[in-house]
Formats: sequence, C-alpha cells, structure tokens
Amino acid sequence: MNIIDVREAAEFRSQKIPNSMNFPLGLLEFRMNELDKNKEYIVVCQSGGRSSQAVKFLEYHGFHVTNMNGGMNSWEGKEE
Repeated sequence: MNIIDVREAAEFRSQKIPNSMNFPLGLLEFRMNELDKNKEYIVVCQSGGRSSQAVKFLEYHGFHVTNMNGGMNSWEGKEE
C-alpha cells in the first residue's frame, strides 16, 4: 500500500501511518515527480479536506489516487 500524507511535517512527525510518505500539500506540485504513475496511492490528511484537494490535483496530472475518507481522525491501524 502506497500512502501519501499531505499534512505539514510537524503533524506527520507527531502521528503517522507506518511506511507513509510525507508530501505536504503546499509542496505537492514540486514533489510529484518523485511519484510513479504506474502505482496506486492512497492520500491522507487529518480529516480528508486537504487530501481531497491533493487527489484532484494528482488525478489531473495522471496519477491513480484515492482519498482516505476521514483521514487520520478515522485511522484505526498502527501508527508510528
């Protein structure tokens, strides 16, 4: 599972899904070249708002992405 966390770095450091990548929303445009268009990604933020913006942006640029509904507020799995 490829997870992109679009929260700010400080939020990511305090609570994150294991093996997720941190691409803050404001930097996504500049870092999307690090992603592989042949992979599928799940995008997460705190509650789902920023990640829904990121999904629209990445879909427009040809990426296969899904928004994690509810974000970290709904995450029930392991955290780092």
